[in-house]
Amino acid sequence: METIEIQILNNKALKLLRQLEDLQLVRIVRKHKKKEQSLSEKYAGKLPAEVAEDAQKYIARSRDEWNRGI
Repeated sequence: METIEIQILNNKALKLLRQLEDLQLVRIVRKHKKKEQSLSEKYAGKLPAEVAEDAQKYIARSRDEWNRGI
C-alpha cells in the first residue's frame, strides 16, 4: 500500500474521505504533532549572560542558606 499526505480544504472532502474509509477503500492516518520543545531548548540563549550569571549566583546563595539550617 502507498501512503500519501493530503491537505483538506473543505469539510465535504473530509466527509468523502470518511465515507471511503467506511467502505474500507482507504484508511485515514492522522499525523502526530511534533514533540514540543523542552523549556530549556525553547529559551536557550534568550537570557543575557550577565543576567543569567546573577541568577545563578542568587540560586547558589539561596541553596547555601537552605543547607545552613534554620
